[in-house]
Amino acid sequence: QVSPALRTPRLPVWLCSVSGRHSVLFGTDSRLLSDWRSERIFHLYFYSGQREQTQTAHLTIDTHSHHWDEARREGPCSPGQRRPALEMAIRTRWAGATVSWNGTDPFF
Repeated sequence: QVSPALRTPRLPVWLCSVSGRHSVLFGTDSRLLSDWRSERIFHLYFYSGQREQTQTAHLTIDTHSHHWDEARREGPCSPGQRRPALEMAIRTRWAGATVSWNGTDPFF
């Protein structure tokens, strides 16, 4: 029998497969599970367990940012416009969101 806590998590947790690697994306704010208004600006943490990741990445997600505010000097396929696969995975849940890596070098 599955305990109620496993059926209804207390904190948001997503198991991810990004670029063929399994990882965990999680938040510490339980309001993300029940209150859509808390999805404006919030924090998520990413851990892959890979040797090259020495600490959990702290990400800030802004779902109301304007993608047209970004500089459009380069084409969409140029290196300056490419986004890490993790950001693209996050955008499958929050379309158009911007992801701040808070000083961590983006990986994947």
